[in-house]
Amino acid sequence: MLPPRVVRRLVLAPLVMVIAVALAVLYPLLALMTRVLGLAGLSRRDRTRSLRLLSFALVWLMSETLALFMCLALWVASGFGGRLHTEPYQDRHYAVMRWFLDRVYRAASETFGLRVEVEEPELTAAEQAARLARPVLVFSRHAGPGDSFLLARHLLSVYGRRPRVVMKASMQLDPSVDVVGNRLPNAFIQPRRTGGKVSVAEIRRLARGLGPKDALVLFPEGGNWTPGRWRRAIRRLESGGRRDLAARARDMPNLLPPRASGALAAIESCPEADVIFVAHAGLDKLVTAGDVWRNLPLTEVVRARWWRVPAGEVPRSLGHEEQVTWLYDWWRRVDEWISGYHGEGSGVS
Repeated sequence: MLPPRVVRRLVLAPLVMVIAVALAVLYPLLALMTRVLGLAGLSRRDRTRSLRLLSFALVWLMSETLALFMCLALWVASGFGGRLHTEPYQDRHYAVMRWFLDRVYRAASETFGLRVEVEEPELTAAEQAARLARPVLVFSRHAGPGDSFLLARHLLSVYGRRPRVVMKASMQLDPSVDVVGNRLPNAFIQPRRTGGKVSVAEIRRLARGLGPKDALVLFPEGGNWTPGRWRRAIRRLESGGRRDLAARARDMPNLLPPRASGALAAIESCPEADVIFVAHAGLDKLVTAGDVWRNLPLTEVVRARWWRVPAGEVPRSLGHEEQVTWLYDWWRRVDEWISGYHGEGSGVS
Protein backbone atom coordinates (compact mmCIF):
# COMPACT_ATOMS: atom_id res chain seq x y z
CA MET A 1 0.00 0.00 0.00
CA LEU A 2 1.29 3.45 -0.93
CA PRO A 3 1.88 6.07 1.77
CA PRO A 4 -0.53 9.04 1.60
CA ARG A 5 0.32 11.85 -0.83
CA VAL A 6 1.24 14.27 1.96
CA VAL A 7 3.79 11.75 3.27
CA ARG A 8 5.25 11.22 -0.20
CA ARG A 9 5.59 14.99 -0.66
CA LEU A 10 7.07 15.71 2.77
CA VAL A 11 9.27 12.62 3.12
CA LEU A 12 10.15 10.97 -0.19
CA ALA A 13 10.76 14.13 -2.23
CA PRO A 14 13.12 15.74 0.34
CA LEU A 15 14.82 12.37 0.83
CA VAL A 16 15.69 12.17 -2.88
CA MET A 17 17.14 15.69 -2.71
CA VAL A 18 19.27 14.82 0.32
CA ILE A 19 20.57 11.65 -1.35
CA ALA A 20 21.35 13.58 -4.55
CA VAL A 21 23.38 16.21 -2.69
CA ALA A 22 25.14 13.56 -0.60
CA LEU A 23 26.03 11.54 -3.70
CA ALA A 24 27.33 14.65 -5.48
CA VAL A 25 29.57 15.47 -2.50
CA LEU A 26 30.78 11.92 -1.99
CA TYR A 27 31.07 10.99 -5.67
CA PRO A 28 34.89 11.51 -5.91
CA LEU A 29 35.44 9.41 -2.78
CA LEU A 30 33.06 6.66 -3.95
CA ALA A 31 34.69 6.57 -7.37
CA LEU A 32 38.13 6.29 -5.75
CA MET A 33 36.94 3.52 -3.46
CA THR A 34 35.52 1.64 -6.45
CA ARG A 35 38.90 1.79 -8.19
CA VAL A 36 40.74 0.73 -5.01
CA LEU A 37 38.44 -2.29 -4.66
CA GLY A 38 40.12 -3.62 -7.76
CA LEU A 39 43.16 -4.29 -5.59
CA ALA A 40 40.94 -6.43 -3.34
CA GLY A 41 39.85 -8.72 -6.11
CA LEU A 42 37.08 -6.84 -7.95
CA SER A 43 37.55 -7.39 -11.66
CA ARG A 44 38.24 -4.49 -14.00
CA ARG A 45 34.92 -5.04 -15.76
CA ASP A 46 33.01 -5.00 -12.48
CA ARG A 47 34.80 -1.78 -11.47
CA THR A 48 33.77 -0.22 -14.77
CA ARG A 49 30.18 -1.35 -14.29
CA SER A 50 30.12 0.10 -10.77
CA LEU A 51 31.44 3.45 -11.97
CA ARG A 52 28.87 3.57 -14.77
CA LEU A 53 26.02 2.85 -12.36
CA LEU A 54 27.35 5.44 -9.92
CA SER A 55 27.56 8.09 -12.65
CA PHE A 56 24.08 7.34 -13.93
CA ALA A 57 22.61 7.42 -10.41
CA LEU A 58 24.17 10.84 -9.87
CA VAL A 59 22.68 12.25 -13.10
CA TRP A 60 19.28 10.70 -12.36
CA LEU A 61 19.08 12.01 -8.80
CA MET A 62 20.34 15.50 -9.66
CA SER A 63 17.92 15.69 -12.60
CA GLU A 64 15.10 14.55 -10.33
CA THR A 65 16.02 17.21 -7.79
CA LEU A 66 16.06 19.96 -10.42
CA ALA A 67 12.74 18.73 -11.84
CA LEU A 68 11.16 18.90 -8.39
CA PHE A 69 12.38 22.46 -7.90
CA MET A 70 10.92 23.37 -11.32
CA CYS A 71 7.60 21.89 -10.25
CA LEU A 72 7.73 23.86 -6.99
CA ALA A 73 8.35 27.06 -8.96
CA LEU A 74 5.41 26.28 -11.27
CA TRP A 75 3.18 25.62 -8.25
CA VAL A 76 4.06 29.01 -6.76
CA ALA A 77 3.72 30.82 -10.12
CA SER A 78 0.30 29.23 -10.72
CA GLY A 79 -1.09 30.90 -7.61
CA PHE A 80 -0.04 28.12 -5.23
CA GLY A 81 -1.66 25.49 -7.40
CA GLY A 82 -4.74 27.43 -8.46
CA ARG A 83 -3.97 27.37 -12.21
CA LEU A 84 -2.00 24.12 -12.49
CA HIS A 85 -4.64 22.45 -14.66
CA THR A 86 -4.88 25.29 -17.19
CA GLU A 87 -3.41 24.74 -20.66
CA PRO A 88 -0.30 26.96 -20.23
CA TYR A 89 0.75 25.19 -17.05
CA GLN A 90 0.02 21.77 -18.55
CA ASP A 91 2.40 22.67 -21.40
CA ARG A 92 5.06 23.81 -18.91
CA HIS A 93 4.83 20.53 -17.03
CA TYR A 94 5.19 18.60 -20.29
CA ALA A 95 8.30 20.70 -20.94
CA VAL A 96 9.70 19.66 -17.53
CA MET A 97 8.89 16.04 -18.34
CA ARG A 98 10.61 16.29 -21.74
CA TRP A 99 13.70 17.94 -20.19
CA PHE A 100 14.00 15.23 -17.54
CA LEU A 101 13.55 12.31 -19.98
CA ASP A 102 16.00 13.80 -22.48
CA ARG A 103 18.60 14.30 -19.76
CA VAL A 104 18.21 10.74 -18.44
CA TYR A 105 18.28 9.34 -21.99
CA ARG A 106 21.56 11.14 -22.75
CA ALA A 107 23.03 9.86 -19.48
CA ALA A 108 22.00 6.27 -20.32
CA SER A 109 23.54 6.64 -23.79
CA GLU A 110 26.83 7.94 -22.41
CA THR A 111 27.19 5.60 -19.43
CA PHE A 112 25.51 2.39 -20.58
CA GLY A 113 25.90 2.63 -24.36
CA LEU A 114 22.12 2.76 -24.89
CA ARG A 115 21.19 3.11 -28.57
CA VAL A 116 17.62 3.17 -29.87
CA GLU A 117 16.49 2.78 -33.48
CA VAL A 118 12.82 3.06 -34.51
CA GLU A 119 11.54 1.55 -37.74
CA GLU A 120 8.45 3.03 -39.34
CA PRO A 121 7.29 3.97 -42.85
CA GLU A 122 8.67 7.19 -44.32
CA LEU A 123 6.08 9.92 -44.77
CA THR A 124 5.74 12.98 -46.95
CA ALA A 125 5.34 16.39 -45.30
CA ALA A 126 1.61 16.33 -46.08
CA GLU A 127 1.19 12.86 -44.56
CA GLN A 128 3.12 13.92 -41.47
CA ALA A 129 0.90 16.99 -41.02
CA ALA A 130 -2.22 14.86 -41.40
CA ARG A 131 -0.98 12.45 -38.75
CA LEU A 132 -0.52 15.26 -36.24
CA ALA A 133 -4.12 16.38 -36.75
CA ARG A 134 -5.54 13.35 -34.90
CA PRO A 135 -4.96 11.85 -31.45
CA VAL A 136 -3.36 8.42 -31.18
CA LEU A 137 -3.75 5.38 -28.94
CA VAL A 138 -0.37 3.72 -28.42
CA PHE A 139 -0.48 0.03 -27.47
CA SER A 140 3.02 -1.18 -26.62
CA ARG A 141 4.60 -4.36 -25.37
CA HIS A 142 6.08 -4.07 -21.89
CA ALA A 143 9.43 -5.77 -21.35
CA GLY A 144 12.78 -4.75 -19.96
CA PRO A 145 13.96 -1.90 -17.72
CA GLY A 146 12.95 1.61 -18.72
CA ASP A 147 10.90 0.81 -21.83
CA SER A 148 8.01 3.02 -20.67
CA PHE A 149 10.41 5.97 -20.16
CA LEU A 150 11.89 5.45 -23.63
CA LEU A 151 8.44 5.35 -25.21
CA ALA A 152 7.26 8.50 -23.42
CA ARG A 153 10.46 10.31 -24.36
CA HIS A 154 10.12 9.35 -28.03
CA LEU A 155 6.54 10.61 -28.15
CA LEU A 156 7.48 13.90 -26.49
CA SER A 157 10.84 14.71 -28.06
CA VAL A 158 10.58 13.14 -31.51
CA TYR A 159 6.88 13.29 -32.36
CA GLY A 160 5.86 16.33 -30.32
CA ARG A 161 3.03 14.38 -28.70
CA ARG A 162 1.72 14.89 -25.17
CA PRO A 163 1.52 11.41 -23.65
CA ARG A 164 -1.13 10.31 -21.20
CA VAL A 165 0.19 7.17 -19.56
CA VAL A 166 -1.61 4.40 -17.69
CA MET A 167 0.82 3.35 -14.95
CA LYS A 168 0.89 1.20 -11.85
CA ALA A 169 0.27 3.14 -8.66
CA SER A 170 3.66 2.09 -7.28
CA MET A 171 5.33 4.41 -9.80
CA GLN A 172 4.32 7.25 -7.47
CA LEU A 173 7.11 6.19 -5.12
CA ASP A 174 9.38 8.08 -7.53
CA PRO A 175 8.90 11.72 -6.46
CA SER A 176 9.20 13.35 -9.90
CA VAL A 177 6.82 10.80 -11.45
CA ASP A 178 4.47 11.38 -8.52
CA VAL A 179 4.42 15.19 -8.82
CA VAL A 180 4.44 15.59 -12.61
CA GLY A 181 2.32 12.51 -13.21
CA ASN A 182 -0.48 13.70 -10.93
CA ARG A 183 -0.48 17.22 -12.37
CA LEU A 184 -0.88 15.91 -15.93
CA PRO A 185 -3.74 13.71 -17.25
CA ASN A 186 -2.33 10.29 -16.40
CA ALA A 187 -3.77 7.33 -14.52
CA PHE A 188 -2.20 5.43 -11.63
CA ILE A 189 -4.02 2.16 -11.10
CA GLN A 190 -3.98 -0.65 -8.53
CA PRO A 191 -5.80 -3.45 -10.36
CA ARG A 192 -5.41 -6.00 -7.57
CA ARG A 193 -6.93 -3.66 -4.97
CA THR A 194 -9.59 -1.86 -7.01
CA GLY A 195 -10.56 -4.41 -9.66
CA GLY A 196 -10.47 -4.19 -13.41
CA LYS A 197 -13.57 -2.01 -13.65
CA VAL A 198 -11.78 0.92 -12.02
CA SER A 199 -8.84 0.56 -14.40
CA VAL A 200 -11.15 0.55 -17.44
CA ALA A 201 -12.97 3.62 -16.12
CA GLU A 202 -9.68 5.48 -15.79
CA ILE A 203 -8.67 4.50 -19.33
CA ARG A 204 -12.01 5.76 -20.63
CA ARG A 205 -11.51 9.05 -18.79
CA LEU A 206 -8.11 9.63 -20.38
CA ALA A 207 -9.21 8.58 -23.86
CA ARG A 208 -12.29 10.86 -23.90
CA GLY A 209 -10.21 13.97 -23.37
CA LEU A 210 -7.57 13.38 -26.06
CA GLY A 211 -6.75 16.33 -28.29
CA PRO A 212 -5.11 16.30 -31.75
CA LYS A 213 -1.56 16.33 -30.31
CA ASP A 214 -2.22 13.91 -27.45
CA ALA A 215 -1.33 10.24 -27.17
CA LEU A 216 -2.77 7.69 -24.76
CA VAL A 217 -0.07 5.17 -23.84
CA LEU A 218 -1.30 1.77 -22.70
CA PHE A 219 0.54 -1.49 -22.06
CA PRO A 220 -2.16 -4.11 -22.75
CA GLU A 221 -0.11 -6.89 -21.13
CA GLY A 222 -0.59 -5.23 -17.73
CA GLY A 223 3.02 -5.77 -16.66
CA ASN A 224 6.56 -6.54 -17.76
CA TRP A 225 7.00 -9.83 -19.60
CA THR A 226 8.65 -12.63 -17.66
CA PRO A 227 8.48 -16.40 -18.29
CA GLY A 228 6.52 -16.91 -15.07
CA ARG A 229 3.96 -14.23 -15.89
CA TRP A 230 3.55 -15.67 -19.39
CA ARG A 231 2.69 -19.10 -18.01
CA ARG A 232 0.37 -17.68 -15.34
CA ALA A 233 -1.47 -15.56 -17.92
CA ILE A 234 -2.15 -18.65 -20.03
CA ARG A 235 -3.45 -20.54 -16.99
CA ARG A 236 -5.68 -17.56 -16.12
CA LEU A 237 -7.24 -17.63 -19.60
CA GLU A 238 -7.81 -21.38 -19.33
CA SER A 239 -9.39 -21.13 -15.90
CA GLY A 240 -11.63 -18.34 -17.23
CA GLY A 241 -12.96 -20.59 -19.98
CA ARG A 242 -11.02 -18.90 -22.81
CA ARG A 243 -9.05 -21.89 -24.06
CA ASP A 244 -9.17 -20.38 -27.56
CA LEU A 245 -7.26 -17.30 -26.39
CA ALA A 246 -4.94 -19.43 -24.25
CA ALA A 247 -3.99 -21.42 -27.34
CA ARG A 248 -3.24 -18.21 -29.21
CA ALA A 249 -1.18 -16.95 -26.26
CA ARG A 250 0.98 -20.10 -26.35
CA ASP A 251 1.87 -19.22 -29.93
CA MET A 252 3.13 -15.80 -28.77
CA PRO A 253 6.06 -16.68 -26.49
CA ASN A 254 7.53 -13.16 -26.50
CA LEU A 255 4.41 -11.44 -25.14
CA LEU A 256 1.85 -11.70 -22.41
CA PRO A 257 -1.67 -12.03 -23.83
CA PRO A 258 -3.30 -8.59 -24.10
CA ARG A 259 -5.98 -7.65 -21.61
CA ALA A 260 -8.54 -6.57 -24.15
CA SER A 261 -10.91 -4.65 -21.86
CA GLY A 262 -8.67 -1.61 -21.44
CA ALA A 263 -7.53 -1.41 -25.07
CA LEU A 264 -11.07 -1.77 -26.42
CA ALA A 265 -12.38 0.80 -23.93
CA ALA A 266 -9.82 3.31 -25.18
CA ILE A 267 -10.76 2.59 -28.81
CA GLU A 268 -14.46 3.06 -28.06
CA SER A 269 -13.96 6.24 -26.03
CA CYS A 270 -11.96 8.09 -28.68
CA PRO A 271 -13.46 7.21 -32.09
CA GLU A 272 -11.32 9.76 -33.98
CA ALA A 273 -7.98 8.32 -32.78
CA ASP A 274 -5.53 6.28 -34.83
CA VAL A 275 -4.06 3.20 -33.15
CA ILE A 276 -0.31 2.59 -32.99
CA PHE A 277 1.17 -0.80 -32.08
CA VAL A 278 4.74 -0.82 -30.77
CA ALA A 279 7.14 -3.76 -30.74
CA HIS A 280 10.64 -3.47 -29.33
CA ALA A 281 13.57 -5.76 -28.65
CA GLY A 282 16.93 -5.36 -26.99
CA LEU A 283 15.82 -4.81 -23.40
CA ASP A 284 13.47 -7.77 -23.10
CA LYS A 285 16.16 -10.26 -22.10
CA LEU A 286 17.04 -8.13 -19.06
CA VAL A 287 14.52 -9.73 -16.73
CA THR A 288 16.38 -9.64 -13.39
CA ALA A 289 18.81 -7.25 -11.73
CA GLY A 290 21.53 -9.83 -12.38
CA ASP A 291 20.72 -9.75 -16.10
CA VAL A 292 21.13 -5.97 -16.13
CA TRP A 293 24.43 -6.14 -14.26
CA ARG A 294 25.92 -8.81 -16.51
CA ASN A 295 24.93 -6.97 -19.70
CA LEU A 296 26.46 -3.59 -18.84
CA PRO A 297 27.53 -1.81 -20.93
CA LEU A 298 24.83 -2.53 -23.50
CA THR A 299 26.22 -3.88 -26.75
CA GLU A 300 22.86 -4.58 -28.42
CA VAL A 301 20.91 -1.83 -30.14
CA VAL A 302 17.36 -1.40 -28.83
CA ARG A 303 15.17 -1.59 -31.91
CA ALA A 304 11.49 -0.75 -32.16
CA ARG A 305 8.86 -1.16 -34.86
CA TRP A 306 5.77 1.08 -34.98
CA TRP A 307 2.62 0.24 -36.96
CA ARG A 308 -0.13 2.81 -37.40
CA VAL A 309 -3.75 1.86 -38.03
CA PRO A 310 -5.80 4.87 -39.29
CA ALA A 311 -8.98 5.60 -37.35
CA GLY A 312 -11.14 4.52 -40.29
CA GLU A 313 -9.55 1.07 -40.33
CA VAL A 314 -10.01 0.36 -36.61
CA PRO A 315 -12.98 -2.09 -36.29
CA ARG A 316 -15.05 0.00 -33.90
CA SER A 317 -18.35 -1.14 -35.42
CA LEU A 318 -17.67 -4.86 -34.94
CA GLY A 319 -18.82 -6.94 -31.99
CA HIS A 320 -16.72 -7.56 -28.91
CA GLU A 321 -15.36 -10.96 -29.97
CA GLU A 322 -14.39 -9.68 -33.42
CA GLN A 323 -12.54 -6.78 -31.80
CA VAL A 324 -10.71 -9.18 -29.44
CA THR A 325 -9.70 -11.27 -32.45
CA TRP A 326 -8.44 -8.14 -34.22
CA LEU A 327 -6.37 -7.18 -31.15
CA TYR A 328 -4.89 -10.68 -30.87
CA ASP A 329 -4.10 -10.64 -34.59
CA TRP A 330 -2.06 -7.47 -34.13
CA TRP A 331 -0.42 -8.87 -31.00
CA ARG A 332 0.57 -11.90 -33.06
CA ARG A 333 2.18 -9.56 -35.60
CA VAL A 334 4.14 -7.86 -32.82
CA ASP A 335 5.28 -11.28 -31.55
CA GLU A 336 6.40 -12.36 -35.02
CA TRP A 337 8.49 -9.20 -35.41
CA ILE A 338 10.18 -9.88 -32.06
CA SER A 339 10.83 -13.51 -33.02
CA GLY A 340 12.34 -12.37 -36.30
CA TYR A 341 14.62 -9.99 -34.42
CA HIS A 342 15.82 -12.61 -31.95
CA GLY A 343 15.82 -15.52 -34.39
CA GLU A 344 15.41 -19.06 -33.16
CA GLY A 345 16.33 -18.15 -29.60
CA SER A 346 13.22 -16.06 -28.90
CA GLY A 347 10.49 -16.73 -26.39
CA VAL A 348 10.28 -19.07 -23.43
CA SER A 349 12.60 -22.05 -23.29
